[in-house]
Amino acid sequence: MRLIVIAKQPRPGRVKTRLTPPYRPEQASALAAAALADTLDTVVSACASRDLAWPVRPLVVLDGAPGTWLPAGVPVVAQASGPFDERLAAAFDAVRGEPALLIGMDTPQVGVHTLVEACRALRRTDAVLGAALDGGWWALGLRSADGALVRGVETSRPDTGAVQHARLEAADLRVADLPILRDVDTAADVEPVADQAPGGRFAALARSFRGVGETRLTQPR
Repeated sequence: MRLIVIAKQPRPGRVKTRLTPPYRPEQASALAAAALADTLDTVVSACASRDLAWPVRPLVVLDGAPGTWLPAGVPVVAQASGPFDERLAAAFDAVRGEPALLIGMDTPQVGVHTLVEACRALRRTDAVLGAALDGGWWALGLRSADGALVRGVETSRPDTGAVQHARLEAADLRVADLPILRDVDTAADVEPVADQAPGGRFAALARSFRGVGETRLTQPR
């Protein structure tokens, strides 16, 4: 089984652009790097969990170059080009036919237990889907990876999760729902997500920036 993280190199002006303003591009990219580091630490711990009786291997599908946030020994492959649905499809096609659980870098609050349970659920059913509060999804698992199951599903829409769920059901797959999580997409998401995982890098950085979002968001325009 593969546990895939699809990610973008945290560079100012290229990641988390919807956090600016109120955060500066350098702050937004630092938050992205912290979220990615927390996510990868959780993924590595989940893969090593004794609660999984079969091998689970991590894989990062990356747009950009690796940085200090990448744990030692975690393999990296380049993302495909094109719209995000094509990138997601290519990530699944890279391990076609294998069981694969794919997550993004926007949910640093995800816990080891949640990922372990998602992997276990994928052994019992055809697909697992974790809805996000904004209507998208934060995790998608396929017992037999196939990019055709995500290709053409428009992303960053309030109905992306529902459309993806319908696509899986239309393929006669049994779908298990994972817990609903909040993505870090806007400044309003930073504090609530940080509060859910107060011991992580993301939360520590969010605390150091505390007041930035509230102050700038309330300034007259």
